[in-house]
Amino acid sequence: MKHILCFGEILWDAFGEEKTAGGAPMNVARHLVQQHMNVLFASRVGKDASGDGLVDFLKGNGLYSELIQTDEKLPTCEVTVSLDDAGVATYIIPEPVSWDNIQTEPALTKAASQAAAIVYGSLACREEATKDTLLNLLQETTALKVFDVNLRPPHYTLSTIETLVAGADVIKMNEDEAALLIGGNTDNLKENIIEFQKKYHPKTICVTRGEHGAMAWHDYEFYEHPGCPVSVVDTVGAGDAFLAAFVSGLLKKEPMQQLIERACLVGSFVAGKRGANPVYDESLVAKF
Repeated sequence: MKHILCFGEILWDAFGEEKTAGGAPMNVARHLVQQHMNVLFASRVGKDASGDGLVDFLKGNGLYSELIQTDEKLPTCEVTVSLDDAGVATYIIPEPVSWDNIQTEPALTKAASQAAAIVYGSLACREEATKDTLLNLLQETTALKVFDVNLRPPHYTLSTIETLVAGADVIKMNEDEAALLIGGNTDNLKENIIEFQKKYHPKTICVTRGEHGAMAWHDYEFYEHPGCPVSVVDTVGAGDAFLAAFVSGLLKKEPMQQLIERACLVGSFVAGKRGANPVYDESLVAKF
């Protein structure tokens, strides 16, 4: 199978004195590796000790390549993460940082042109340089375009989100993001998804619903899963794990009901563990 290209931010998540490598696209890439998919990851780090540490991390996890650019001026990103009593994370993200300046380089253009799918989010598009690079890549590829909405206020504009939505084949968002982008509440979510699809014409729309599972619209049908009971440790990376399972299932052409069930299972497993990237395999998740 062709590779999946994950594009966007890589950073250090700081939980007090503890730091872990993070960034939604990198987390998705790492989960895809754990699900035995062929993955490339594209980002940009600073020329500093933090950047060197992220490069070492990527090398140790099979995600380092010439697609990891180095910025001579902008620093590597370090994010302050706070968890509430329910394990839900909030983030303080500095600006500008190295991944705000991802450039259109030949290796990146080639990787995009040969990809089966490109996974990208909104955060890395907060500055024009990286946004322009991504839009150029999306215009030049026939890959499946997967937009992970992943809003991090105040680091987005609705006009940018609409541009990214309009270019996507697959759109994944959580309930709060769905309320902002398509309106309404749980009671009329299906009707709003249908109207949203008529406006932007994606092939697939998926809304994750926390402990209540997920809903997907695909090939003019709705699919739902009620979620998997779990004692939440923290929610960091759970949505990324869900998306990795969802994308791998789409590319493998799994039946949608089976696909969304497995994605909910993997996402719940990660929510029950500390950090964004606990180690697992299919047998461990199945036991869970």
